[in-house]
Amino acid sequence: MTHKDIVERGKRVLRMETEALSEAERRIGDDFARAVECIARSEGRVIVSGAGKSGLVGRKIAATLTSTGTPATFLHPADSVHGDLGIVDRDDVAILISKSGESDELLALLDHLKRLGVSTIALTSDANSTLARHSDVTLDAWVKEEACPHDLAPTTSTTVALALGDALAIALLEEKGFDANDFARLHPGGAIGKRLLTRVSDVMVTDRIPILPESATMREAVVQLAERRGIAIVTGKTGAVVGVITTGDLSRLMEHEENVFPISVTKVMNRTPKVAQADELGSAVVYRMETHGIIAMPVLNGNDQIVGVIHLHDLMRAGVV
Repeated sequence: MTHKDIVERGKRVLRMETEALSEAERRIGDDFARAVECIARSEGRVIVSGAGKSGLVGRKIAATLTSTGTPATFLHPADSVHGDLGIVDRDDVAILISKSGESDELLALLDHLKRLGVSTIALTSDANSTLARHSDVTLDAWVKEEACPHDLAPTTSTTVALALGDALAIALLEEKGFDANDFARLHPGGAIGKRLLTRVSDVMVTDRIPILPESATMREAVVQLAERRGIAIVTGKTGAVVGVITTGDLSRLMEHEENVFPISVTKVMNRTPKVAQADELGSAVVYRMETHGIIAMPVLNGNDQIVGVIHLHDLMRAGVV
């Protein structure tokens, strides 16, 4: 078997799974909307269950739902009939995953859930299966065949099931108005937490802010640019920011002026500078900086008074970038 043959095998699997996902997108319809509404209306949790590979998919779906504002837990169908059914409340909604829809363990759980009055959503490849016929809503996870050459190992079917779980989670996220602040609250650790929890006020420089009056000359501005990391902020009589000068402005000025020192800062400054708010997320400021090629910004408070300077490098050190 040549490398070319091996690569083609890999491409074939990806191609088959891509086609399966496209078919799942084509089949998605009102049942999906009903599933989202059912979960959104519920006052309980989402109970996700499945056996074998479907169980592994179910664990990931439960984790994704929980992290995006829809509390969920995984319940193994075999364990459920040996005491774990006690975690289920009648206000819960159950998502039951089975390619065939005929798993004995899952059907036994379905029977108990029905007795408890729990709403059930089947996620199956067979819309005519026992699981589908006796569930309240059925999500169509049909696949033509598995990527396995023997059409046995769960591959395309688990990919589609996983994708439908993601689709549910994101649709619910949007239905509930779950935003970046909510996401940050649930992800306080790691890179995601740093990026979402860091606000401008956490990182900005507040000591020796490089402020110049409108009467200043470039001689004074050069000192500020050298000492205060490449930015000088020009303010008016009321303290409002009227302009910003950067090392880039100085470089451009020196290209056509031999003596820059006596020139008024008002002739050089950018009169419409980009500014940051002290209470906004650092990630939002990073986006503006990258979009406009800026490495530093004045920071204003709610009264538009300057309270600091935010530098891209400080945001990078804080893990926001």
